[in-house]
Amino acid sequence: MAGTQAPVFSIIIPFKAPCAYLEESLPRILELIERRFEIILLPDAPMEPHGLYARPEVAIIPTGPVSPALKRDRGAEMARGEFLAFIDDDAYPDPFWLSSALAAFRENPDVAAVGGPAITPEDDPFWAKVSGAVFLSRLSGGNPERYLSAPPRKFVDDWPTVNLIVRKEDFLAAGGFDSAYWPGEDTKFCLDLLNKTGKKILYLPELVVWHHRRAGLRKHLRQVGAYGMHRGHFARVHPETSRRIAYFIPAAWTLFFVAGLLFFPCSGLYSLGLGLYLFILVLGLGDIARHESPAVTLAAAPYIVLTHFWYGIRFIRGFFTKKLTSSLGR
Repeated sequence: MAGTQAPVFSIIIPFKAPCAYLEESLPRILELIERRFEIILLPDAPMEPHGLYARPEVAIIPTGPVSPALKRDRGAEMARGEFLAFIDDDAYPDPFWLSSALAAFRENPDVAAVGGPAITPEDDPFWAKVSGAVFLSRLSGGNPERYLSAPPRKFVDDWPTVNLIVRKEDFLAAGGFDSAYWPGEDTKFCLDLLNKTGKKILYLPELVVWHHRRAGLRKHLRQVGAYGMHRGHFARVHPETSRRIAYFIPAAWTLFFVAGLLFFPCSGLYSLGLGLYLFILVLGLGDIARHESPAVTLAAAPYIVLTHFWYGIRFIRGFFTKKLTSSLGR
């Protein structure tokens, strides 16, 4: 059993306070096929251990109101496992999550970390599914393999911590997370991991977790805006993995749309640009329709348009921001 032998995996979960999602996640974790694990919970305030929280596999380490990056570093300091398995409190793993990771690590000694998709649960509310649907096409969200199980395996250089498992020795060699950033700390960490270890990050389509999405447009845009802000800043200060054309496209489209609306609204060029965007939007919706219902697909259309504009605006602001401070909000 996980609590009676040295753990191979340390599952690290940062959060502010216990919530219904965590109550859902813990039982799923305790059903994992690979049993050699410990669970390190990192709340802001002390918690009374009861029920599942009192299990021998579970350690509760209150951290105070610090960023998720600092919480993960604290969890890594206390971890006894050979591998650090990072997951969010609003996500839960497939039963073979750790088994798949262990097999990949044993087969690939040059791999420092593995990551997999974070799929929207089937029982998520309608508007949460719409939020998740935005990211199911490369034409609407950019990286569908992060939200879908999309073979084949491949090497990546940036992966979110909602589903990232790292060799502890390589985590320490990389210096852990950069506490100056949240969100975006995972991008900086992955860059440090590759540069300081000389190893690789492997995407495993079978390494699945389910991740609840933001229910409602306001929360969706708040999350998208935070990512846009940090990606824009990273495009200036960490160009190795963030200065890519795909990240600049929403900002370029936003500038084109506003400039055209103000200065040449009736020109052929502006009409052509609008037509091209509409065509790309339809193609993106076609990708989404392969995975979601017609109602969710149609509702995703305005979400996509607003996502592109808001991400673009925040990207531009982030690019011209000299210094970003960590945010504790969600």
